[in-house]
Amino acid sequence: MSKKLKELQQRQHDLKGEATALLDAADKEARDLSTDEEARYSAIEGDLKKLAGEIEREQKTADRRRTLEAVSPRTSVPGTTSSASITSNEPDPSQTGGFRNLAEFARAVRTACTPETRHAIDPRLTNRAGPMAGPANTMQGNGTSGEGFELPVMFRDQIWELVTDMDGLINDVDMEPTEARQVDYTADETTPWGATGVQAYWRAEGSQMQASKQATSGRQMPLHEIYAFVLATEELLEDAPRLNSRLTNKSAQALGWKIDDSVMYGTGTGQPKGWFNSDALVSVAKEAAQGADTIVAENLLKMYSRLLVAPGDSPKWLANRDVVPQLATITIGDKPVWMPPNGLISAPGGFLLGYPIQWSEHCRTLGDKGDLQLVSPKGYYAARRTSGVQFASSMHLYFDYNVQAFRWTFRIGGQPHLSKPVAPANGANSKSHFVSLDERA
Repeated sequence: MSKKLKELQQRQHDLKGEATALLDAADKEARDLSTDEEARYSAIEGDLKKLAGEIEREQKTADRRRTLEAVSPRTSVPGTTSSASITSNEPDPSQTGGFRNLAEFARAVRTACTPETRHAIDPRLTNRAGPMAGPANTMQGNGTSGEGFELPVMFRDQIWELVTDMDGLINDVDMEPTEARQVDYTADETTPWGATGVQAYWRAEGSQMQASKQATSGRQMPLHEIYAFVLATEELLEDAPRLNSRLTNKSAQALGWKIDDSVMYGTGTGQPKGWFNSDALVSVAKEAAQGADTIVAENLLKMYSRLLVAPGDSPKWLANRDVVPQLATITIGDKPVWMPPNGLISAPGGFLLGYPIQWSEHCRTLGDKGDLQLVSPKGYYAARRTSGVQFASSMHLYFDYNVQAFRWTFRIGGQPHLSKPVAPANGANSKSHFVSLDERA
């Protein structure tokens, strides 16, 4: 591991510790983060996201160098059947278990689970007295039904960071860690102008004050299990760089896509409740005589007027790239409503009515409900297990195919903060954190 990579990982570790300490302090005192704490936490989130990208680049460079050098970490001892001698170039085995990358860990697990080679089990998998000392679940087995090995901390972090480093929807929502499988919390959806909840009154001198109280409701949000189940052939297991890519990048991308899709479209049954399928969604109808598969300026202005911005949030438009030809030709008077930076000579992006546009494959195609959405992401509440990604491996299920099975699981839950759109102080059009343009067929 290079000095720079070690420094980046140490910085990442320190920031995570600091962020956890802020949350723990607030939880212990049963309070929200203070203004200063909130600002610091947001800064840490930004730093961690940047660090994840830098670490990934450094790790990729290091893996390429090791591949070119063709240096194997395992050297067999001639004439013996005991565990292989291991030379680890990893200076922080408390985080990696002594493994240089995920592929090396997976190959060691494969060897340990294969009857013909399990006598040569890699001691890094079972070393309880050394750097991996700790919980008794470092190695778990239940006979011939399969064996599992605890994934080193750094690789658990890598998987989650790769998921969140994809600039997906889950990055922007109101996320918090939890150790429970279900989050119970209290919600108050009253507004300062409403007739219920905490109220303020004018009082004449000497008159009695009128009491009010919060209008709260209890809520429950289960954390659902999501998994990636990967099968690796004997040929693939012999090719460590390809295996590392498949087990890490591909699994993370698949998990990230599924999580983001549930944040938008989840049913709430066995998966998070997405805003698109919730009663909190506001749908803006098409204009009278509006053509099929079109977007007009009135659509955009009405969507903008129905948005409720969560405190401290940064709203954005989510759109399928199919809408680009429509947006590029919409004008109010002689002024375009949207123009990418540097005009059409640059890749589309920029702002629409003051809010940035994010192109998303989760959005429906042009003309379908959901092809264009305006959202305040912090209006969506999510929780994930602090234990992170759980890893297991087995070759017994597919023994006769000479195939190894790898499984990643973790729990996450989510649902909109609002149970329904909010009535405005003036006017008849309700508002929400999530606004979609209705179908134009």
